[in-house]
Amino acid sequence: MNLPASRRCLLLCVLFLLLTETGYGQTSKRSRRFVKADNEKTWQIGPFKKLNSVNPVLLPLASTTFDCPVRKETVRWEEKDVFNPAAVVRDGKIYMIYRAEDVVGKYAGTSRLGLASSTDGIHFKRLPKPVFYPANDAMKTYEWEGGCEDPRVIESPNGVYVMTYTAYDGDKARLCVATSKDLMNWQKQGLAFGEAYNNKYQNHWSKSGSIIGKRVGSQIIAQKINDKYWMYWGDQQQLYIAYSDDLLHWIPVERSNGKLLGVAEFRPGRHDYRVLEPGPSALITPKGIVLIYNGMNDAQRGDRSLPEGAYAAGQMLFKADDPVELIDRTETYFMKPDQPYEIEGQVNQVCFLEGLAPYKGKWFLYYGTADSKIAVATAPIK
Repeated sequence: MNLPASRRCLLLCVLFLLLTETGYGQTSKRSRRFVKADNEKTWQIGPFKKLNSVNPVLLPLASTTFDCPVRKETVRWEEKDVFNPAAVVRDGKIYMIYRAEDVVGKYAGTSRLGLASSTDGIHFKRLPKPVFYPANDAMKTYEWEGGCEDPRVIESPNGVYVMTYTAYDGDKARLCVATSKDLMNWQKQGLAFGEAYNNKYQNHWSKSGSIIGKRVGSQIIAQKINDKYWMYWGDQQQLYIAYSDDLLHWIPVERSNGKLLGVAEFRPGRHDYRVLEPGPSALITPKGIVLIYNGMNDAQRGDRSLPEGAYAAGQMLFKADDPVELIDRTETYFMKPDQPYEIEGQVNQVCFLEGLAPYKGKWFLYYGTADSKIAVATAPIK
């Protein structure tokens, strides 16, 4: 059929558009979403604003002491650093469960977890003793003497708090689970992946468990999806996922070849080239599951505008009924180290986001700064 040149051009354009919409062209619907400007991604939580006039909101303290049951000595348990906190709302207050280090543990100080409360999200009153720590128990072999690190806490549907934390023995980090009814008295439940695949992951490096939940008033409650609880985890160049029936025993999702399934991965030229690490509990929203995450930069192959090793934060959106499917992602970070206490400390150039609480109409986002202090940023709850 002989057609004029103008008609042939029009038909070719229509064919290209059809191929694009059906996924056979080079630009699918999904990839077009990924290249939208971040300010057009309305599914994000935020925008967040650092409260620089009051930050940091928690500092190391040399006056509090603790009789360590393992060391059998009195230690200044939060003398060196405080950082990487979880946050929940209980009885009208924000409670922060934070990581603290002494100066005597041989792995940059032994880590224990403290508890502090606030009626405004800014000024905190802390307990003088840690509420969670290595002891002479069944978990000692995993926790001593590196300690108990980086808590994330979510409330179960029956009102029990579930905490994921990292046990560090000086050689390996292992993701663990503990439970509490009051945030002060905790029961260690063991390794998160200890029974999965005939103990395959018992000695596998694992950390940073972000359990999926939903905001219900001022609480974030763990929610089942397809009859399972789900958790994003890991601190590698890929982000992993696991599922559970009871919030205590978790099974990492594997590929058919027995390797871990990555649900997101590093990106050349971006702030998350070296490491992707979950932040607070992932949230079910009307647009999907939103995960705030921490990315570690590679100055040569990642974001050249950020320093080497800098931790900056981004957000991901997963399908509401399929937590494995990533459907969108911020192109760049929404928070980076730019304050003196974020730039210089135990580990330089770090904003590590880990605690998120809905309180008095705002999101309070707590983060570790340079692995040394704790700061907060806020955003209106949409």
